[in-house]
Amino acid sequence: MPRYAANLSMLYPEHAFLDRFAAAARDDFRAVECQFPYEYSVLALRDRLGACGLQQVLINAPAGNRAAGERGLACLPGREAEFRAGVEQALEYAQGLRCPLVHVMAGVVPPGCERADVQALYVDNLAWAAQRAQTAGVQITIEPINLRDVPGYFLNRQDHAHEIIDRVGAANLKVQMDLYHCQIVEGDVAMKLQRYLPTGRVAHLQIAGVPQRHEPDHGELHHPYLFDLIDALGYEGWIGCEYRPRRGAAPGGTTAGLGWRSGP
Repeated sequence: MPRYAANLSMLYPEHAFLDRFAAAARDDFRAVECQFPYEYSVLALRDRLGACGLQQVLINAPAGNRAAGERGLACLPGREAEFRAGVEQALEYAQGLRCPLVHVMAGVVPPGCERADVQALYVDNLAWAAQRAQTAGVQITIEPINLRDVPGYFLNRQDHAHEIIDRVGAANLKVQMDLYHCQIVEGDVAMKLQRYLPTGRVAHLQIAGVPQRHEPDHGELHHPYLFDLIDALGYEGWIGCEYRPRRGAAPGGTTAGLGWRSGP
């Protein structure tokens, strides 16, 4: 049976962030993920995890100036020092929270550049991050993201992500496979799962309904079939629930939309 992790950056918007841990625990989640926890101290987050009996399974490394549209630094020339400082901060949080995975966002290809122009930098930055993470006992993940939500994002396809892993050659560099993004970019999600899950290179899955990124019981993907397939393929990791509740921040809106879940 799949194991679901609540994405606290998107679920429970009716609560302040630190109160979302308890809300997730009340809904029988046993694990959580979030995008950028750096507004809060490791101690504050660890206290919430412990009090609620939750495991932190994924965080993102800092992604640059998000208000200005930045979505990661790994492919941005001239930002190497900032990239490394962000990875160090993420690893400090991951160790403090006993979080096994840090997602390093690639970033938007700079104006005037092509993907090929920045790929070598991306590979070099990931190699450095993986080496630092190895010392910390953490795995680095990379995630293909669709161009509708993030125009110009460097990494969009599953095959490209696995090509990057080959180029880096680090055992602790893995793919974060978000089925929402995969469907929008490539489709054929079941076949992608059958191709890539047996490789052992997929460390984390995420889900949302397509196309509106709401609960996975609406839209063009039939998640019950996919969950059965994921089980049959022997995947033992977590599935992050990274979607926007249809009821938004209405009281109880996230909880009311959890009927799709077949297990904790």
